[in-house]
Amino acid sequence: MAQLALTASRRWAGAPLALRIAVIYLCARAVTTGFLVVAATQSTSLSRFGVQPGLADFVLGWDAQWYWSVADYGYPATLPLTDTGEIAENTWAFMPIYAYAAKAVGLPFGSWGLGAFLISFVAGYLACLVLHRLLRAHIGRSAATWAVVFFASGPVAAMFQVGYAETLFLLLLFLALDAVAQRRYARLYLLVPLLAFTRPGVLAFALFLGLHGILRWYRRRDDPLPAAHVVHIVAAGALATLCGFAWQVIAGIATGDHGAYLATELAWRRHWILGGVDGFIPFEGWIQASQFWFGEWGLPQSWGPIALAILVVASGGALIYSRHVRALGSDIRLWSASYLLYLLAVFFPQSSTFRLLLPISPLWGAVAVPRSRVWRICVLVACLIGQWTWIHFVYALGSTYWQVP
Repeated sequence: MAQLALTASRRWAGAPLALRIAVIYLCARAVTTGFLVVAATQSTSLSRFGVQPGLADFVLGWDAQWYWSVADYGYPATLPLTDTGEIAENTWAFMPIYAYAAKAVGLPFGSWGLGAFLISFVAGYLACLVLHRLLRAHIGRSAATWAVVFFASGPVAAMFQVGYAETLFLLLLFLALDAVAQRRYARLYLLVPLLAFTRPGVLAFALFLGLHGILRWYRRRDDPLPAAHVVHIVAAGALATLCGFAWQVIAGIATGDHGAYLATELAWRRHWILGGVDGFIPFEGWIQASQFWFGEWGLPQSWGPIALAILVVASGGALIYSRHVRALGSDIRLWSASYLLYLLAVFFPQSSTFRLLLPISPLWGAVAVPRSRVWRICVLVACLIGQWTWIHFVYALGSTYWQVP
């Protein structure tokens, strides 16, 4: 028995990386599918999916409906209004690349949903491959492989199988981070626009490039900084900034309302803020949400901003001082800090927060650094418990404001 286990272990170690990642990914997807099947049996008439939904219903659920609408009907030239005259939720909040790519892939099958599933599924596997490449130079092959296991099995891993743009965005993001790590900056001229029109977040990448450039300048004696690299970093950062605001301009031109995009995004926030939302103020969302959630939990609302400040300081301290996080290298830490600052500036935290944290998935590498097998198995079990809990609440029971994926 021991000899068989040793032989199997050697064969596994000698298998091509792409095959090993594929096995890990397919096993993770099988588990997720099992969770979704169980969730379907638990769904009732009170859920938005009704009684006994099929897996296809989950693929097309929640925000997938908006991407599907973009693919079939495009974007409105006249913004829809609520009964009170405010701009209502509409498709301008959803970027076009995933929607139209799913339409193109699904066209031979006559199904947008199948195209969306295939893109999410395949992009997820490719993202695992790139993530492994991104991490292994810093933490080694074994830890990088375990990071991929955690990534593929994490609490919101259902995103790999539903009609959301997340996994396509992650693939493009990991490719962009890898391009920076490999000093292949020219690749960013293609990747940055694709990122920008897949889903929001490219402004965080612009900030990351700025910080990356500053760090390279500071370290130029130990890490030579050719003039060509300076030009590429500045140009790619400018492109990311331009692309980050481009959708607002496009929405404004198409609708005749220069504030169309921000007003559309804020339409969702109005469901949470008593008295409505007057306009977008950076960083206000988290302060409002901290007060809202503490009030919902029956705690003094004044505690919310204090808890938020503690969370921000703790997160910053982990990125700066954690030995395991520092092992990932400066670029991953700078990206994570940039994206978290971006979320802090623009987002109103609610149940979608877990999904919106996916772009900092390279931090799974820090979790995978400890070599203890017991630790890694425990983390994997925690991931699966978190995944089932998330699927149970947003797919089996999803019907109310705190059950949105």
